Amino acid sequence: MKTYSTATHWGAYNVETDNDRIVSMHPFSADPDPSQIGLGMPQAIHDRVRIEQPMIRKGWLDKNEGTQSSPRGSGSYIPVSWETASEIVAKEIDKTKRKYGNNSIFAGSYGWASAGRFHHANSQLHRFMSIAGGYVFSKNTYSLAAGDVILPHIIGMGTFEQMENSTPLEMIADNTQLLVSFGGIPIKNTQVEGGGMGMHHVRDVLKKCKAKNVNFINFGPICSDMMSELNAEWHANRPNTDTAIMLGLAHTILSLELHDKNFLEKYCIGFEEFSNYLLGKSDGEPKNASWASKISGINAQVIKDLAVRMTKARTLINLSWSTQRQDHGEQAFWMGMTLASMLGQIGLPGGGIGYGYGATNLVGRIRSSIAKPALPRLKNNVSDFIPVARIADMLLNPGTNYDYDGEKKTYPNIKMIYWCGGNPFHHHQDLNRLLEAWQRPETIIVNEPWWNANARHADIIFPVATTLERNDIGGGRRDKFIFAMQKAIEPVGQSRTDYDIFSLISKKLGFWDEFTEGRSEKEWLESFYSQFQKSAKELEIKMPNFSEFWSNGFYEFPEDKPKAFLHKYRSDPDNNQLRTPSGKIEIYSSTIDSFGYDDCPGHPVWLEPCEWLGSDKAEDFPLHLITNQPKTRLHSQYDNGGYSLKNKIQDREPVSINPKDAHKRGIKDGDVVKIYNSRGACLAGAVITEDVMPNVVQISTGAWFDPLSPGVPGSMDVHGNPNILTIDKGTSKLAQGPSAMSAL
Repeated sequence: MKTYSTATHWGAYNVETDNDRIVSMHPFSADPDPSQIGLGMPQAIHDRVRIEQPMIRKGWLDKNEGTQSSPRGSGSYIPVSWETASEIVAKEIDKTKRKYGNNSIFAGSYGWASAGRFHHANSQLHRFMSIAGGYVFSKNTYSLAAGDVILPHIIGMGTFEQMENSTPLEMIADNTQLLVSFGGIPIKNTQVEGGGMGMHHVRDVLKKCKAKNVNFINFGPICSDMMSELNAEWHANRPNTDTAIMLGLAHTILSLELHDKNFLEKYCIGFEEFSNYLLGKSDGEPKNASWASKISGINAQVIKDLAVRMTKARTLINLSWSTQRQDHGEQAFWMGMTLASMLGQIGLPGGGIGYGYGATNLVGRIRSSIAKPALPRLKNNVSDFIPVARIADMLLNPGTNYDYDGEKKTYPNIKMIYWCGGNPFHHHQDLNRLLEAWQRPETIIVNEPWWNANARHADIIFPVATTLERNDIGGGRRDKFIFAMQKAIEPVGQSRTDYDIFSLISKKLGFWDEFTEGRSEKEWLESFYSQFQKSAKELEIKMPNFSEFWSNGFYEFPEDKPKAFLHKYRSDPDNNQLRTPSGKIEIYSSTIDSFGYDDCPGHPVWLEPCEWLGSDKAEDFPLHLITNQPKTRLHSQYDNGGYSLKNKIQDREPVSINPKDAHKRGIKDGDVVKIYNSRGACLAGAVITEDVMPNVVQISTGAWFDPLSPGVPGSMDVHGNPNILTIDKGTSKLAQGPSAMSAL
C-alpha cells in the first residue's frame, strides 16, 4: 500500500493505492469540514466508461470519404493509434487554417478541468492554439456572466476581484447584526473553489455568526439555501423577483427618509435619476411595498418592516450568483449595490454588500496575498470572441450581428472546435438547440477521460489522464495552502496528459520547441514553484526547496488581515477612487444609458422575465424550474463517482417537488417522473419535500446527458439533465449571460 497527496477543486486528500489502483481517499488532516465528493473518485477513475485509446467517429470518416454519415451523438467509434490520431488532427488543424483562417477555429474550452496549476486543460489548449496562429475564444463565465459585465460599470471591478476582496465571514460574525440574503448561503456550494483549498471554513464560521447573534433572512424558493442551524427567516418569493423586492425595500427607506443622504452624495452618483424611477415620477408607477408584493408574493408589511430593520442595524446584503443567472440578471446585482448604498454602510466592518457568499469556499475567506502562477498562454492573434453562453447562437448564425457591452459584434463562422477540460452538454442551456448547433462544424476534437456527452458528440477523441495520473501543484487563487499533487497511478489504458497530447500534435505542426520550451513535466513544476518562492520572498517568507515541499505534500502561507469590502474607498474616496467614469459607485451609469438598450437601461429597474410564475406562459407550464449546483459533484465532474451515484433515485437525478404539487399530480416519493416543457423533456426521481415552495421544482445540474435517441434533437433525456429544459437566451444586450433560472 502506497500513499500520495493530491488536491482537487473540492479539497485536498491523501490517496492510498495498491497494485496501481486507487483503494481509498482520505481528507487532508487540517480540513474541519471535508467534502465527500473526493471519497467517490476511485470508483470513477477505474470506471468501465473510461476511454482507453484514441477514437475517431465512423460517421466523420464516412463524411470525409463522401458517403452518408450519422449525426454527432450517434454511431460508432473506431479505435486508432496515437500516431494516427495525432497525424489526422495536425492535418485537420492545418487544413482548416489554410482554407478558412484561424478565426474559424473555436477553442473556448470552457470548464473547471483540474485543480492543478500546470495541467490546467484550458491553459494548455489556449497556449497550443495561440502558437498555432490563434483561435476564437469566449468571455465571462456561465456562473457569473451578467455580474462579470455589470459590476465594472457600477464599482469598477470584476466579479473575481470583488470576491477576493469580499468582507470576511469572521468580520461578519464580529460586527453584523442583520444579514439579508437573496438566494441564501447554500453550504453545499462551498465545497468547491477553483484550484482547491486546504480548509472548508464556511460552516464553522456561519455557526460562529449565529452564536454571536447575527440574524439571517433568506429570500428564495428553497429553504435549505440557508443551513438549518442559522434559524433563518425564510421568505419564499417567486423566483426571479428579487429585484422587485429590493425596489420595494428601497421605496420604503426613501419614503421614510431613512436613507443615508451623506453616503449617497459623497460616494455615489446618479441617485436622483434612480429615485425618480423608484418614486414613479418617470413612469407613473411607484415601486412601493404593495407593488413589490404583487410581483413577488411577499407580504407588503414584511417588506416595510424589514426595510426599517435594515436601517437600524449593521446590515449586510448578499446576492447569490443565481440572482444574475436569469433574464435581466444584471438588475439584481445593480439593485443590490443601490440598496446597500442607501443604507450607507458600505466599507464598514460587517456592513454593505457581498456577492456570492455561499457560492464557493473563496467568498468571505481571509485571503493570502501569494499569487498563484499559471501556464503562459501567449498572444492570441485572433481578436474574435463570443460571450460564453452564446455558443449555440454562434454556430447556428454565423455572420449575424449582436450587441455586447456597448459594442456591435459579429458571430464568426466556426469550422472546427477543440474542447478539453469541460462539458458543454452540461453547462449550456436548451441542449436540444445545442445538439442542432453541434452538427454545424466540420470537425470537433476533444481531450476527455470518460464516455460522457462531450466525448459522444465529438469526431476525434484523445483519452486524457485524470488528476491522480499525473504530477502537478494545486492551490486556489487566494488560498493559504498549496499542495503537491502526486501521481498515484499510471494513466489508465493509453491515456496521456493534455501537455503530452499537445506536445505530440505541436511536433507534427512544427512548433514543439515553442510549446514545450524544452521542459519536462517536472521542470515546469519546478519553474512554477520558483515563482511561489519569489512571491514569498517579497513578503519576507522563506519557503522550503522543491524537494522538501514535494516530500511534505503541502505548504501553508500566512493569511492577510481581515478587511471590509471597499474599506479603502470609504476611508478616503478621493485617493481611492473606483475605476468607474465618475470614480464613484454608479447608481446611474451614463455609459450604459448611452448604449440605448431597452433590456438594460441606465439605472436598476424591474423588467419582467421571459418566463416566470407571473407570466401568461405559467398557464401551460405552471412550475418554475430551479437548476442549481449539485452537492454530490462539481458541475458534471464525477457524476460517475461513488458519492453522486449513491444519491441517484432509480439511476436518475433527484427532482424536489413540494407536497402540494406532488399531490395534484399523484406523485409519490421515489417515483420516476417526466419533467417537460416546449423545449424538451427528461426523467428524474421524485423527492417530495417542503424544502421547495409550491409551484417550484428543483433539479441540480450535472447529470450526464443521456438522450433516448442519441443525436436526435427533441429526444427525451433519461438521466435527469435539467438543461434540456432551460432557455438559451442572453440576460440582456449588455452581458448576454445565461438565463438558466428563467424556465417554466
